[in-house]
Amino acid sequence: MIFLAPVLVKVALEFGPTEICSLMLLGLLAGSTLAKGSPLKGIAMTLLGLFLGIVGTDVETGSERFTFGIPNLLDGIELVGLALGLFGIAEFMKSVNQYSEVNTRYSKVGLRDLRPSRDELRRSIPAMLRGTVIGSLCSLIPGTGPTIASFISYAAEKKISKTPEKFGTGMIEGVACPEASTHSSVQGDFIPTMSLGVPGDAVMALILGALMIQGIVPGPQLIKEHPDIFWGLIASFWIGNVMLVLLNVPLIGLWVKLLMIPYKYLYPSALFFVAIGVYSTNNDMFQVGETVVVGLIGYLLLLLDFHPASILLGFVLGPRLEENFRRSLLVSRGDAMIFVERPISAFFLFLCVTLLAAQVYVRLRKPKALAAHDNAEGNAVSTARPAE
Repeated sequence: MIFLAPVLVKVALEFGPTEICSLMLLGLLAGSTLAKGSPLKGIAMTLLGLFLGIVGTDVETGSERFTFGIPNLLDGIELVGLALGLFGIAEFMKSVNQYSEVNTRYSKVGLRDLRPSRDELRRSIPAMLRGTVIGSLCSLIPGTGPTIASFISYAAEKKISKTPEKFGTGMIEGVACPEASTHSSVQGDFIPTMSLGVPGDAVMALILGALMIQGIVPGPQLIKEHPDIFWGLIASFWIGNVMLVLLNVPLIGLWVKLLMIPYKYLYPSALFFVAIGVYSTNNDMFQVGETVVVGLIGYLLLLLDFHPASILLGFVLGPRLEENFRRSLLVSRGDAMIFVERPISAFFLFLCVTLLAAQVYVRLRKPKALAAHDNAEGNAVSTARPAE
């Protein structure tokens, strides 16, 4: 962001509603198909998020959409309630019955234990570099966010590893790569947010709203009109990372102690704080009930192996996608060919088609690869029998 700030402004000035709409479509497809799990399930969850995003009153026509006569839904579904329902209540319900013995062997952590060995450094540095690159690339696509970047980096690291079966047992590569990806993605998400006014994820959407409340509209003119905001933000990255090290390293022993608390005691208190947090946003009990309903639906989706991150992605980008799509059609007087005629928009649509084609190719090739593997094993067994 420091070195590319002037270039970002020039590039952002070339983006109109058509280009932003195509870019958001690419972000939705990338976030849903490259995330953890089945691409079809990811797309289904993104479509569900798009549907939830249009609930409420249409800004342009003033008509009610999918409110079912409930006045509390006229303003739409609250982002806080949706996020806490999907990632709070649903996750708690899924793991509340998973009891496991707490191993106190590693509960005492000293500063000497925090120093990585030479072998750990050798294995983690390439993983960190790969995670940084993946996170930076994901941050340039609006809507991916650190959560999806971490899933993509973990899957990529596991795929290139020589021992993928050991992932989940404490492999340092499986920690270093997603963590580096998350950190780089969080800071890189500010690029589309500040230069285009397109939020990189749900958190960026909240920051975008906070800036607009203060009369600051993120976009191509932000660096010129509010340089104190832009450069102060970059300075905060440096200060924040240093403060994270100073706070987290001495307190690792405390975090390990907290993990020793049985989950059955944490579960009720966590639900209590979720309810308090949702209620405190607008002092509305309806939103608490809304969060509970979303949590129950999210729990059923988790049982069916649907990951909820794509729902939040579609929910955040859906209204902006619809707004820019309408603007594009108004400019072209209803001609959808404007998305292909404008070069930048056509390039993003080409990437969308390429992404879908790659996913279809991988899905079609996987059964053939498995069949070839099974045939090879069968031939090996048949040739080994006479020798026996």
